[in-house]
Amino acid sequence: MSAAEIFSVKGKVAFATGAGSGLGRAMAEAMAENGASVSCLDLNPDGLQDTRRLCQLAGAKVVTIAGDGSDKAAVDAAVERTVAELGRLDIAFANAGVGDPEPALLHEYDDANWKRVVDVNLNGVFYTDRAALRQMMKQGGGKIINTASMWGVAGASSVFPLPAYTATKGAVVNLTRELALQYATHNIQINAICPGFFLTNLGPYGDPEFMAATTAFTPMGRLADPSEIKGTALYLASSASSFVTGAMILTDGGCMAK
Repeated sequence: MSAAEIFSVKGKVAFATGAGSGLGRAMAEAMAENGASVSCLDLNPDGLQDTRRLCQLAGAKVVTIAGDGSDKAAVDAAVERTVAELGRLDIAFANAGVGDPEPALLHEYDDANWKRVVDVNLNGVFYTDRAALRQMMKQGGGKIINTASMWGVAGASSVFPLPAYTATKGAVVNLTRELALQYATHNIQINAICPGFFLTNLGPYGDPEFMAATTAFTPMGRLADPSEIKGTALYLASSASSFVTGAMILTDGGCMAK
């Protein structure tokens, strides 16, 4: 096959959580721009409409679903609707995530904030992966891409204290490894993207001090645009990664190389 064919997702159906903005939108766009139909779940209906427009401009068939990626019933219903309207499910991005609402040392950490981060970042991945795997097992194959973080492989307190975020992203890293082993013989590849600092709404990127600290921490000396996740997303969603499973792809500008 040619390189274009290897990286094509033409005729595939992709589902992404947190697709109303940021990395989730970029992942959905990458699928649409390379031939896939796309189903998008997000709490923000206005953001979803922007994502729909961008994916339709690429010529894709798009389903948008307003719902909470941390709600089991909402995720199950979204996957069921995806299959009902688009016919199947080949690629799933478990991407929805939040940062620590109030970065703090653990002995001062708020219970409600901890539970919220766990619900979105870990339980949401569990619900999305489980619903997708049920369909992929019926079909005999598929691709699952979990959004972890560079803070899933190292502690964040060298920059900011983020105990809930680092705990959940570390859990996503090892859940990805576990699922990759469980489904390796079922033609389902399960990998994770571990982003560094991207210009999304996950952090206070309008704060000059935050920008200075994150830029200084990144060896490349800049933060990434969300569109820079597209190549990694396409690689893991396409046949280009047909012999890759259980991998953590760091897209962090060199942070974890230090």
